Amino acid sequence: MGLSIDRSTFTEEEYAHAATRLRENLAALDLLLDRPGFGVGDFSLGAELEMSIVGPDAEALPVNTDILAMSDDPNLTFELDRFNLEYNLSPVPAAGKPFTAMQTELTSALDTVDKLAARVDGRIISIGILPTLQMEQLRSAWMTDLPRYHALAAGIKRMRRERIHIQIDGDEPLEADFGTCTAEGANTSFQVHLRVDPDRFADCYNAAQLTTPLALAVAANSPYLMGHSLWDETRIALFKQAVDTRRHRHEWRRMARVPFGHGWVRNSAIELFAESCHLYPILIPVTGDDDHLSLVREGGVPTLSELRLHQGTIWNWNRPVYDPADGGHLRIELRSLPSGPTPVDLMAAAAFHVGLTVGLSHRINELLPAFPFRYADYNFYRAAQRSIDAELLWPTTDTTSPREVTAAALCIEMLPVADSGLKEIGVDSDERQRLLGLIADRLESHRTPASWQRDFMKSVANVPRNEALRRLVEAYLDNAATRRPVTEW
Repeated sequence: MGLSIDRSTFTEEEYAHAATRLRENLAALDLLLDRPGFGVGDFSLGAELEMSIVGPDAEALPVNTDILAMSDDPNLTFELDRFNLEYNLSPVPAAGKPFTAMQTELTSALDTVDKLAARVDGRIISIGILPTLQMEQLRSAWMTDLPRYHALAAGIKRMRRERIHIQIDGDEPLEADFGTCTAEGANTSFQVHLRVDPDRFADCYNAAQLTTPLALAVAANSPYLMGHSLWDETRIALFKQAVDTRRHRHEWRRMARVPFGHGWVRNSAIELFAESCHLYPILIPVTGDDDHLSLVREGGVPTLSELRLHQGTIWNWNRPVYDPADGGHLRIELRSLPSGPTPVDLMAAAAFHVGLTVGLSHRINELLPAFPFRYADYNFYRAAQRSIDAELLWPTTDTTSPREVTAAALCIEMLPVADSGLKEIGVDSDERQRLLGLIADRLESHRTPASWQRDFMKSVANVPRNEALRRLVEAYLDNAATRRPVTEW
């Protein structure tokens, strides 16, 4: 998050001071982005995998502290709830075989973490939402006991001033109330980072926004929550509501802190950082002492720690990232992909989304006049609800736009675009063929992680729901242990 957080209560004066510091950070970034040559470099990739821990009964096991105490891997870290962990993959150049490198590292890391978990009768599962989760496992007592999470929960509570109400439609609609934000820990994601030059940021970001529904559709992996059959990617609805700071009876016009977006980027990444500063009140008013503006004027690269902390409390599904490392650079954090099922599945989904982002970026300015942003927003939630069966809208410039097309058909149509994008950033031919071939297999077989879960539940329809979900998790774990893609399960 950019700054060390060691407490969870703050004064109103600290909130006011943090707001001033945030505006100074934004001004410094604006100057920095105008610096010739800033952030220019080759494409590179990174990723973060969130995962859950389950016990012998296939239910959530709150032992992340025990596992971290046994690990000496600095890339393994805590997440919000005590049954969550996160692994941060090493950044790699995009040229060559970046996804193979990340897959190798991730496979090794998962094997190691699984062995550590076994010492406390646990197992690691990479899945969008753990199907066996129950209400009591999402209460405040299950939150990881670290100051940054207490500060986050306190900040949300300070703004919202009422309980968090979750309401999700689906085959079996769900309503539930929570006193804090711990329901967000039910969500585990695979977040992919793509470094881009500042002068290409707007086009790549807009292309990422346009194609996110396609990437989400083929990767959906969370159809069950607290025993209810909901969206194919229920995580999208749950995340938005679980950390919502708005008091709905009074502030319904204020923007949600988990937005798909507010419009197409016109010229520069600074627009997105400015939106974050102007549209969202500060959650955690921790500040530093650096004079960021003076440092930029003297030719230095600032940390912009307050801005980075603030960005970490606004969860755009595609998030702009400023990083002071390596002379400073910009990244697009592609946040919509769910965790799991296996490392090769994760790499295929990442390759598809990265390829679409770069491959479509060259046409994006031709397409956007034919596609108001609200259509992209519509597509995102339809893809979350029905994955590859969703009816989506898509821009066209040779007839009246938009046209209506199924997500599955559109994904097949866009595979060559993804291939061209991966080729542009230097990904080897055999790597492109291997990973996009797995996406093609999903589309041809109509098999996504979510559809596998639903088909399994049909096979145990005569079993009580809780037992059926337990069997689902066991079967998922057995299949994932083979490291084979979900299309071969």
